[in-house]
Amino acid sequence: MSSSNDVQRLFLQAVFSRGILSHKHALVLWEKCIDAVKAADPALDIQFSNRRADWDAFVADINDALNCLDLEFRHLMDEALGKEMYAVVNTRGDEIAQMATDYTPVEIAYFRTIVEQIMLGPNECYSISSLAALREVNSLKTSMTKSQAETVLASLVAKGWLLKSKRGRYSLSTRTLLELLPYLKSNYPDECLECTICMEIVTRGVACNTPNCQTRMHQHCFAKLRARHGRSQCPACQCDWPHDGKLLKPVGEAAIKDGQDEGRRVRRSTAEASSDEEEQVVMEEDQPSQPSRSQRRGKQKKRAMAVDVDNEEE
Repeated sequence: MSSSNDVQRLFLQAVFSRGILSHKHALVLWEKCIDAVKAADPALDIQFSNRRADWDAFVADINDALNCLDLEFRHLMDEALGKEMYAVVNTRGDEIAQMATDYTPVEIAYFRTIVEQIMLGPNECYSISSLAALREVNSLKTSMTKSQAETVLASLVAKGWLLKSKRGRYSLSTRTLLELLPYLKSNYPDECLECTICMEIVTRGVACNTPNCQTRMHQHCFAKLRARHGRSQCPACQCDWPHDGKLLKPVGEAAIKDGQDEGRRVRRSTAEASSDEEEQVVMEEDQPSQPSRSQRRGKQKKRAMAVDVDNEEE
């Protein structure tokens, strides 16, 4: 016999098959699930509603059912599109492996290094170049080749865990931010910037030009702020902004030029006299396997000077 719980069951099956979906798409699925259950038992009194309060109540009921499984039907605004997105995610943020049960431990370890380099990227770029991503294989104590790494990166992009831009730079997708948000906030608290408007994480958007001003916001949040007040002004330091926002400091891929992230960034804990540990971000420059041209010239010049000294002594 059908019941209202069947609506939740059908809805979750549809969500699992899609991975991530927009709020508008979720409403359509909810309505179709109600129609399907009522078709099986017309006596059921279940009504679809477009009201936000009814939708929130439906989501709360779903999360009550998922809570015992350490799962949650969570939402987050897509940073690029400004759309509300939903996905069922693991609420236990202690292991990054929670997001990819179909990947091997080596592949998950590689993904972890990519996430770290994205989060520690210079100038709040929150991205990593293709070449730098492939070089991360060298930091793993495994036999993974760069060819295998390319395959893993392609798979992560295809399955929606990473985004790849036209410049060939990788960044975190909305699905990854939804799934790994507790992990990111726990391991990279200083790098997890919040939008001044919506208070959600920012990995692409704009920043105030005023030195030491902490204002960061998504492009769609900036557009709403401008439309609401009719002028562009920083909500924190009150300085005037250009109306189109193009001259504001970029957050995300636009904040870095090609070739600026050649060295890899790592966290280093330095033990102080007290029991506390201070985390520092340091650069590890790639050491060339062969001496550079300038180094060879310097050595040749030193040899020539040594020969001249020997001749003078003779």
